[in-house]
Amino acid sequence: MVYMMPMSVRARKSARSIVCAVLASLVSLSASGTVRGQTATLEIERTIPLKGVSGRIDHMAVDLGRKRLFVAELGNDTMDVIDIAAGAVVRRITGFKEPQGVGYAAGADVLAVANAGDGSVRLFHGAELQSAGTINLGDDADNVRLDPRTGNFIVGYGSGGLAVIDPVKASLVSRVLLKAHPEGFQLDSDRRRAFINVPDAHQIAVVDMDARRQSGVWQMPDNFRSNFPMALDAVHGTAAVVFRSPSRLVIFDINTGRPTGTFSACGDADDVYFDAKRHRVYVSCGGGTVDVWQQDGSGYRGLSPVKTASGARTSLFVPDLDRLYVAARAGFFGLGSDAAILVLRPVD
Repeated sequence: MVYMMPMSVRARKSARSIVCAVLASLVSLSASGTVRGQTATLEIERTIPLKGVSGRIDHMAVDLGRKRLFVAELGNDTMDVIDIAAGAVVRRITGFKEPQGVGYAAGADVLAVANAGDGSVRLFHGAELQSAGTINLGDDADNVRLDPRTGNFIVGYGSGGLAVIDPVKASLVSRVLLKAHPEGFQLDSDRRRAFINVPDAHQIAVVDMDARRQSGVWQMPDNFRSNFPMALDAVHGTAAVVFRSPSRLVIFDINTGRPTGTFSACGDADDVYFDAKRHRVYVSCGGGTVDVWQQDGSGYRGLSPVKTASGARTSLFVPDLDRLYVAARAGFFGLGSDAAILVLRPVD
C-alpha cells in the first residue's frame, strides 16, 4: 500500500500484491494481541430523545460557542438543533432532501447542510439559522469538512468530486475531480493535503489542496472493500480507516501510504475518531457497538467495546466537550421507541 503517483498497470498490480501480503500478515499478527479488557471505556451519560424522527440518521456537527449540536436526519428530511447543556431539541428545520453531511464554520458563523437527494448544499446564518444561500453541486452532496486554514467548506459529492465552498460569499470556489464518489475524508491543513476514501475505486486518494488536484493514490487490494470512515492524526502522521468488508480497522502511515496495523473491527462502521487525550481510537458501528482501541507504544490494544443500539453507526466525538455523541434510530430500543442521541462520556 504505497503512496504513489500515476504508474503503469504492471507496477500497480505489483504494488497491490505487496499490499495484500502486508495486510494479511498484519491481520494474523494483530489477532493474537487483540485481548479485550473488562474495564469500562465509555459510559452513556445521557439519552436525548429525537421525537418524531424516523429513518436513518446521518452525520452531526457542533457550534461550540452556542453549545448546539446539529443532527442530519436523512430519512426524515430534517435537521434537529440540540441545546447540549439542556439535553433537548430546541428547533427542527424541515424541507431538506436526504441531508447527509453537516459542518459549522465558526469564523463565518455559517452552517452547511449537504443533501444527497438533490445535490445541494444549503447554508444558514449561525445565530437564527436563517437561509444564507444554496450551492447546487448536482448530485449526492455528502460529507462536509471545514478547512481551518482558509475557512472554506470542503464537500464530497457526486460520482467523484470535492467542492470548495466559500461560506461568507455563499459561492463555489473550485472543484477537485476524483475517480468515484468520496466517502469519509480528512484534511491535513498544515501540509495542505486531503486524504479521501474512494471505496468504489478501491483506493484512498491524496489531494493537493493548493493545486486542487489529486496528487497521489493508495491503492487498496480487491479483498478489502467499503472503506467508509477515516480519522487523521496529522501530528503523528497517522490515519485510521475502517473497512466494512471485511470488518477491519487499518492504521496507515500518511507519509508513505503503508499500513502499520490491522485489527478486527465491529460491523457496519460509519465513523472513527482519535482521542488524543487518552491515546485511543473510537469506532461507531451499525452492529450496535462502539469499538475502543488503546495505543500502546507503536501498537494498539483492543479494550472493551461499548454497547449502543443496532443501526447506531454515525457519531461525533467533540474533544472540547470530551464527549462522543452517537445517533440511534427510532425503534432500536424497542417497538415504538424514539430516535435518540446517546451522549457517551470517556472513562479514564
